[in-house]
Amino acid sequence: MSSDQGEQDEQANGSSGHGSWGDLLGGQHRRVAVVLAGGVGLYATNVFLTTSLLPAAVEDIGGGRFYAWVTTVFLLASVISSTLVSTVLPRLGARNAYFLALGSFAVGTVVCAVAPSMETMLVGRFVQGLGGGLLAGLGYALIRSLLPDRLWSLGTALVSGMWGVGTFLGPAVGGAFAQFDLWRGALVTLLVATVLVMAVVPLAVPATKAGDVPPVASPLTVILLVGSVLLVSIGNVVGSTAALVALLVAAVAGLVLGLAYDRRSGGRILPRSAFSFSSPLPWCYAAIALLSMASQIEAFIPLFGQRLAGLAPLLAGFVGAAIALGWTLGEIPSASVARLRSKSRVASAGPLLITVGFVATGLLATQDMGAGVVVAWVVGLLLGGAGIGIAWPHVATRVMGGVRSEDEGDTAAAAINTVQLVSNAIGSAIAGVLVHLGGPESAGEARLSLCGIGLAGVLGAWCVWRGTAAWRRRDGADGARDQAAADGTAPEEAGGQQAADAAPGAATER
Repeated sequence: MSSDQGEQDEQANGSSGHGSWGDLLGGQHRRVAVVLAGGVGLYATNVFLTTSLLPAAVEDIGGGRFYAWVTTVFLLASVISSTLVSTVLPRLGARNAYFLALGSFAVGTVVCAVAPSMETMLVGRFVQGLGGGLLAGLGYALIRSLLPDRLWSLGTALVSGMWGVGTFLGPAVGGAFAQFDLWRGALVTLLVATVLVMAVVPLAVPATKAGDVPPVASPLTVILLVGSVLLVSIGNVVGSTAALVALLVAAVAGLVLGLAYDRRSGGRILPRSAFSFSSPLPWCYAAIALLSMASQIEAFIPLFGQRLAGLAPLLAGFVGAAIALGWTLGEIPSASVARLRSKSRVASAGPLLITVGFVATGLLATQDMGAGVVVAWVVGLLLGGAGIGIAWPHVATRVMGGVRSEDEGDTAAAAINTVQLVSNAIGSAIAGVLVHLGGPESAGEARLSLCGIGLAGVLGAWCVWRGTAAWRRRDGADGARDQAAADGTAPEEAGGQQAADAAPGAATER
């Protein structure tokens, strides 16, 4: 089968017709896009908004010893709730699930806004994190059911692109209010935005519930995953390289045990297909994890900018935001790629840009960097971020379409957010280890951390390639079975030869 014929056949079956941004953001899908993107946008904006206003809050209500825990508590709660998306969604229905998520996020925001002490702030952050994890998970899970498959890649790009928006909007809003000693006002603004998104939910999201309600994820699995994130978070606070490495190893071990137990339990957090190396899912999830880890170097860029180039904190912050900006800018054209063969090439090449951009930036790191080097840094960081954005929508879309049975679809999509959150924590710890090992000079820290984390791009490209190969094999086998059924031939007689004949045609396109 020729590549063009293969694509024509798939379009005829209604599975690869490609939509446009106008189709997604206009007409009947506009409100759905607002809810999906708005929920993730609230989560992302809140992360960076809180970071920027926290110093002013500590000065006002005290509790500086809890400074690091404000972020840790929110992250832990987000991981807990993100693992429950695939069980909450069929029980409550899409609309009520969104109301629960937005309601929890709003209540937590109110508690934080009126908090008289840092202890109360931590309670609010936990409640806020429970709602935020659900919001971020629903943003991916409902792409499959609320949008036609031709818009999945665009919907994924829109949702994940909200992290780029949050990277700029959060520090801008939080910093502006903190500048005038009105840090509580920033949270009130966040609350108003939450209410506005909630008002659109009844107009965009159906209230129907699924017929079959899956079992709840095992508490032991959730405990192991959350415990892994907690160990990594503690490691980032202790400051000792040896302790951080030890806690990181323990966290990875806990993560492996948690996933192994989830597999034995039937796949409640990751779909069953994710535990078979013949499926594209494990490779796609691994690619998502590596892309997420690579993005975490952005937390250290403002520090490097201040120490190496003498940049003001605000300007250094915007240099760090170049990664998120590149991510968003890379996604917009990439998600519009229509041909299946081009999607595979783009998805595989994107992660290599991470390596090129970050390694080049790291090699340029020197003490007393001038303006020209800073500009080159911004370009390199933009390029690395673009590599993440270029690959992300296609890898995520393959997760949504790579399940073996339709009942795994929501679990597979919701797990994208869980993998991203856990990988963010681990990536932050790995970047921290590299920074410590690169010392004592700041130039060495920047050089080793950027070059080291940039290698995630090479591994990510390899995982995408393996996922593409698994996708080809699966489609070849499916095509053989379909052809055998159409010809009235027994699968035992036709399967092997038809798969061999179909695979090259599929391989040229996927």
